[in-house]
Amino acid sequence: MNCNPTDPVDGVDRRSVLAAGAAGLSLSLSGCVDTVQRVVDQDGTDQLSLSIVTVPADADRESIRIAYHLESHLEAIGVDVTLKVRSRTDFLKTVLIDHDFDIYVGQHPADYDPDFLYEALHSTYANEAGWQNPFGFDSMAFDTLLEDQRRADGEQRKQRLANVLRGVADEKPFDPICRPDEIRVANTTRFDGWDQGHLATRRGYLGLEPDAGVERLNALVTDARPSVNVNPISATVRERGTVVDLLYDSLGTVVDGEVLPWLAESWEWVTDAETDEKKTEEIAEPTRNTTTARVSLREDCRFHDGEPVTAADVEFTYQFFQDTVLGHATPSPPPRYRGHASAIDDIEIEDEYTLRITAAAGTDVCERAFTAPILPKHVWQSELEDRLGNSQEFSAPQGSWSLVTSDSIDPTGSGPYQFKNNSEREHLTLERFDDHFTLREDAAGDHLLAPRVEELRFIVDPGSPSSISRVASGNADLTSSMLAAYSLSDIPEDNPDVERLESPSWTFYHLGFNTRAPPCSNLHFRRAICRLIDKEWIASEVFGGHADPLVAPVTEEWTPDDLAWDGADPETPFAGTDGTLNVNAARNAFQAAGYYTDDENRLQGRY
Repeated sequence: MNCNPTDPVDGVDRRSVLAAGAAGLSLSLSGCVDTVQRVVDQDGTDQLSLSIVTVPADADRESIRIAYHLESHLEAIGVDVTLKVRSRTDFLKTVLIDHDFDIYVGQHPADYDPDFLYEALHSTYANEAGWQNPFGFDSMAFDTLLEDQRRADGEQRKQRLANVLRGVADEKPFDPICRPDEIRVANTTRFDGWDQGHLATRRGYLGLEPDAGVERLNALVTDARPSVNVNPISATVRERGTVVDLLYDSLGTVVDGEVLPWLAESWEWVTDAETDEKKTEEIAEPTRNTTTARVSLREDCRFHDGEPVTAADVEFTYQFFQDTVLGHATPSPPPRYRGHASAIDDIEIEDEYTLRITAAAGTDVCERAFTAPILPKHVWQSELEDRLGNSQEFSAPQGSWSLVTSDSIDPTGSGPYQFKNNSEREHLTLERFDDHFTLREDAAGDHLLAPRVEELRFIVDPGSPSSISRVASGNADLTSSMLAAYSLSDIPEDNPDVERLESPSWTFYHLGFNTRAPPCSNLHFRRAICRLIDKEWIASEVFGGHADPLVAPVTEEWTPDDLAWDGADPETPFAGTDGTLNVNAARNAFQAAGYYTDDENRLQGRY
């Protein structure tokens, strides 16, 4: 095992440099520096060498155990493996921004709707930095499948999505491994209403009823990044959007898988006849389906700085999510919300609180676009103008320029809570925004839960076991972070003050492949790698039975019968049993992919 917890020299492992130097060879550093390497011996043979990138055990014990599982099986078949362990932030930078990896092991946040696969896999984003297509996957045929599912609704969309999922299972740009149980614990002595919403979203923190005299909810997080940076469009400071959900309103909010009006008071779908009448001079493309919604905003909503929320802010947000420089330089899309914004074809402002939004998609995908956070135009426009300076010399490296990474952006939104203060790596404190629309007497709708407690404090506690202990002892109210599987046995069963909270989960663990360069650009190589993973064993042993093995990266309601888990992956079954690799069977899979084993049992290849 080669474990490399720090950055390699110039992006190339020292061992490979020395080996190449001893053979009198020169190493080209062009292209992706972490792609395939070869260890060159004195006899001139080439051993295949791969890197696996993941996070350390104190960040995610399950991820690194999966990485160890893969590493040991790769070494067993004769691959030279380097395991690169990175902090959460550096891991995301390596994978999402720099694309400096062969294979990575991590957790994907996914989304309530499977259209997250559009931004994850469409070739439009293959060379962009961010959560959009970190795999560099590029297939025009697959693009068509992704586009087709976007344009449909209901049962037709399910059928089209099934083709997308079969394509993922066949092509393996990434391989879903398992979906973990999403479990938290709460202390019931100070708050009621823990079961009202998903605690990965704003709803989990709204509607909670504090006891008399309770002014603050203390929620424990195992990740320190929210205490450092709450920039809503940064790719590396978070996987999920709980804090962003609380600071920023969106047009709609997700309730039990359905999008209901939130900042928007309502929306109605406009018929084709109405749309044609509105745009009589436009000629529709015959193969391009669009959906138009007439959106009415709640009137007299305010941002946290007192400025009104208007249709202009909504229009600005979706334009900004397509290009953060707004045409002042080479387009620089943000590393988040790319899929949400790409669904929007056109926005027409009718008045201060009314917009006509046209989407190049069906109503399902259009409503998903409505879940993006609405930004204050006056704040972000000013931040952009401050950075423009001399526009002739201005540049904004996509995904990594200061506007999308800075921790100094004013976190002003219109959400139910506003920023109060923070102490880096200790806490982030939000206070109730008393002008939020959900606190109005005329706020109508059972889903319009209001902020009842004056403050939310997210306190950093890096370990799930210690977090459970603190909640059980009454020193905290909630474990806001999803608990690690290994810690779940620590939840006390005989403490009447501790409530175990189980939420539906759409996040999943997976292997990600860098398909931009060999060997992971080779479909057959990727499929052979996937046969080294025993998903059933991982769910049972690594997660202690608190996870479900997967073939498809979506929830059960979207998974076609032929991709439902039935004891093995139907496309790439594990080459072994009970976590133990059948080395000969695994080598045969790589031989079928064009690789061979030399006399010293080292995997060789020509590509």
